[in-house]
Amino acid sequence: MRRQKNNLTNILVVTILILVIAAGVFIYFSPKFEKNNPTVELETNGYWNLKDKLKIKLNDESGIKSYKIYYSDGVQNILVKNETVNSKLQDLTLQLDGINLQKGVEQLQLIIEVVDNSNWNFFKGNKTVKNFNLVIDRTRPVANVIRNSYNIKKGGSAAVVVEVKDQNLDDFYISFNDKYRFELIPYLKESYYVAIIAWPVDIEEFDRVNLIAVDKAKNKTITKVPLYIKDLAIKKDNIKISENFIDKVSIPVLQQSNMEIPNNNTEIFIKQNRELRNNNVNKIREVSLQNMSKQMVNNLNIKPFSRLKNSKTFAGFAERRNYYYDNQKVDEAWHLGMDWASIKHAPITISNSGNVIFSDYLGIYGNTLIVDHGFGLQSLYAHTSRFLVHEGEHINKGQKIAHTGSTGAVFGDHLHFGVLVQGVEVNPIEWMDKNWIKTRITDILSDAKKVINTK
Repeated sequence: MRRQKNNLTNILVVTILILVIAAGVFIYFSPKFEKNNPTVELETNGYWNLKDKLKIKLNDESGIKSYKIYYSDGVQNILVKNETVNSKLQDLTLQLDGINLQKGVEQLQLIIEVVDNSNWNFFKGNKTVKNFNLVIDRTRPVANVIRNSYNIKKGGSAAVVVEVKDQNLDDFYISFNDKYRFELIPYLKESYYVAIIAWPVDIEEFDRVNLIAVDKAKNKTITKVPLYIKDLAIKKDNIKISENFIDKVSIPVLQQSNMEIPNNNTEIFIKQNRELRNNNVNKIREVSLQNMSKQMVNNLNIKPFSRLKNSKTFAGFAERRNYYYDNQKVDEAWHLGMDWASIKHAPITISNSGNVIFSDYLGIYGNTLIVDHGFGLQSLYAHTSRFLVHEGEHINKGQKIAHTGSTGAVFGDHLHFGVLVQGVEVNPIEWMDKNWIKTRITDILSDAKKVINTK
């Protein structure tokens, strides 16, 4: 009898033990008892202006149950938000604003406490407490225009000298119509900068040029650069494209640029004239911006650029070309340089010293050299037959750099000469004019220098 009673007791104990183990296994592996703490992310670089909303992301696999947000100004912890969500949402995005700090407070600590919907931890859930230290900056950057050119012509250039400063400065530049960005180069001493800017010829309407400065807390200052504008006479050309041109020029240029050849002549020409041209223009801008010197400058020692010796001009800047094939208009494009022709394989001499930043084959431009002269100003030499200098070389005024040729999307031997302002092709005629360079560029820099030296 006693033995039977002991057996029943043992069975009961084993059963209870199995149930306990089973319950433990269930709790351990059940999604309702997940054990991972919620994650907390704050989109910040460590600075805040107290005006912009802070984006907070909460995440948990069992959903968010509640959260609290405090901030500490170094003296006390102040509750900002305390919400019970009881949400099954695994991702919750919040925006925080409305914190009022006394003047002079330069730092605060944001404390975010989150609890999830898990039944783990005796049904209390998993909890995360995360602290974020923020520098408080409510002051906008200083952004003043010191001097600038009186006017700018469509397709042309202008100089701007500015003062920009902020203890947490993050980004600053000149914008044209909010479409083109021109970098600022340190000028004379700390907090002063210069840029040569351009009115790209493909932008029809002039809106405004702005100096923009932004600090790490996203405080922004926008200052207008006052410029009068001048229009540019546009010459229109109608050009007939032959089957011979497509066979002898368009197809080889596309092949040498590693591009597929379309099935019909119209598509072949459009691909060469539009897609490849766009790729080449983007490459020029990329190379120019990546390799332009950004060292502090004092003077722009630039002389007027000279035309190819003993040459005739066959095309000018800002010609609007309409292309026809089989008497149908198939495309159009800007011609953004000067085309000069002399004898075959005529020597090309550089007008200003500089550094070669590109020497390679470039699609429709053929064998191309780009030379950086400082201040974001560069010159371009296209369709050449042979380079006499190469990328990385410093070259001096009067040095022979290449020979003319017919590489790229052309038939005849000539030089396509271009002037670039931070990768944008501008009117070379301005930069070939001694008086224009003096009144529009160097005089502006000299006047600005007098102002800066008095500060």
